[in-house]
Amino acid sequence: AVVSTQSTGGSSAGAGSGEFHVYRAIRKRTMQREEYMTVQKAKSSVEEQFVARVADNKEKEDAKTAKKRLKRQKMKANKKKPKTETVEKIEPSESESDECEEEEVVQLDSVKSDEDAEIVPKVEEQVEAIKVEEEAAEAASNS
Repeated sequence: AVVSTQSTGGSSAGAGSGEFHVYRAIRKRTMQREEYMTVQKAKSSVEEQFVARVADNKEKEDAKTAKKRLKRQKMKANKKKPKTETVEKIEPSESESDECEEEEVVQLDSVKSDEDAEIVPKVEEQVEAIKVEEEAAEAASNS
């Protein structure tokens, strides 16, 4: 069985004068390919870092936005809910002086609308979710 190979230098001990140019061309292509792969690896690394940084910034902005939304919802819920009420209390007394009319501040915790009763638990759940996300992000950044 005869095995044929291509681009052999011949049976003599040294390569011919034309073989050097072939070797140089092959080496040049190999070096260019290696350089291209190195550049592509560096570009992909930079791109991956950029994508990770963008994702991290988006998570932080989303957490910030959720926290501010929660604060707005709390403020809105607190605006709807009356906190105190001034009631005039008239006591029968002997003299009709300033002591007759006293103002008393009455706390109205029992007076809540149905909307407030629904909003407050939702807001509290969102606060807990944000705290958990912040702790997770902090743990991830420390790692």
